[in-house]
Amino acid sequence: MPDTFTTHLLSVTTGRTETVVDLTDDCARFLDRAAHGGDGLLNVFVPHATAGVAILETGAGSDDDLLTALQTLLPADDRWRHRHGSPGHGRDHVLPALVPPHATLPVIGGRLELGTWQSVCLVDTNIDNADRQVRLSFLG
Repeated sequence: MPDTFTTHLLSVTTGRTETVVDLTDDCARFLDRAAHGGDGLLNVFVPHATAGVAILETGAGSDDDLLTALQTLLPADDRWRHRHGSPGHGRDHVLPALVPPHATLPVIGGRLELGTWQSVCLVDTNIDNADRQVRLSFLG
């Protein structure tokens, strides 16, 4: 049975444009407090029906490429049955099927084990809701 379960809720303001927000530093700060140098798992969960969590490279264009791909796959037009909110908002409710609202990642020695260019990111295409929460949970 694990010795530790610790959880923390982050508040993230994403703004009024589609965005990818790098949460890697927030995850590292949380693990500094929660993991106590131990091994375990970090779960990152977005409790929203219109946002997701992605592991990807940031800063070299991949984050913008992801948003462009999502705009191509899920255009903000009037094809969606879910029609409240801004035009095309129904596509935001489909997003979590492609970019899941969670990721579970290994923690070794209290540190998040990501690849060289990997970052933990919040993906938010919903321009109607700029205030997001992200739950970080460590099990170790």
